[in-house]
Amino acid sequence: MIAMILSAGLGTRMRPLTNHTPKPLLEVRGKPLIVWHIERLKEAGFSTIVINVAYLGYKIIEYLGDGSNYGVTLIFSDEQNEGALETAGGIVKALEYLSDTFLVVNGDVWTDFTYDVNFRLADEILAHLVLIDNPKHNPNGDFLLTNTQQKYTFSGIGYYSKRMFEDLEYGRRPLAPLLFEAIEHQKLTTEYYTGEWYDIGTPERLEYLNRKIET
Repeated sequence: MIAMILSAGLGTRMRPLTNHTPKPLLEVRGKPLIVWHIERLKEAGFSTIVINVAYLGYKIIEYLGDGSNYGVTLIFSDEQNEGALETAGGIVKALEYLSDTFLVVNGDVWTDFTYDVNFRLADEILAHLVLIDNPKHNPNGDFLLTNTQQKYTFSGIGYYSKRMFEDLEYGRRPLAPLLFEAIEHQKLTTEYYTGEWYDIGTPERLEYLNRKIET
């Protein structure tokens, strides 16, 4: 299976830290956030990782290189010319590099979630999302946990079928409408994760995570 790290965001809420540094290169305990992702994916058995880039994307490409320093192959899906294509649009552009079932991880989260390189979707299922407890900034949640009426927050970690994207036109496109359409047709499943997960959306959250990891 191939994994994709979403790294094309503008990092607007992280300013001024992102004025000259793309968010994936901001450091958690002295290591760029995206390197944490790459190392955990490698530990889980992923050998090829696709990374989409837009804002200051050339700095990510220059920093990471071909991935050989991390023991993986990195493929960059470059959105710098057109600007960030949003999540679904970025996946559509990178689709040729992805496996029939592929993993997508938001680049602006930090987690100890154990990825499964052998994960398989049921025949009719288009997506499987990892849900977590609702944080303060999203108290009402996003998606129902499978077979319950409890709403939890989407972690930014999901397994997807290529079939979900292969007929979509190239261009800027959010992911949420596709997910809710899959729910409507009973083609989406979820799981609940209780481990470490942090949304690195603001300088304050990044500072909090660095303090927490150091203790």
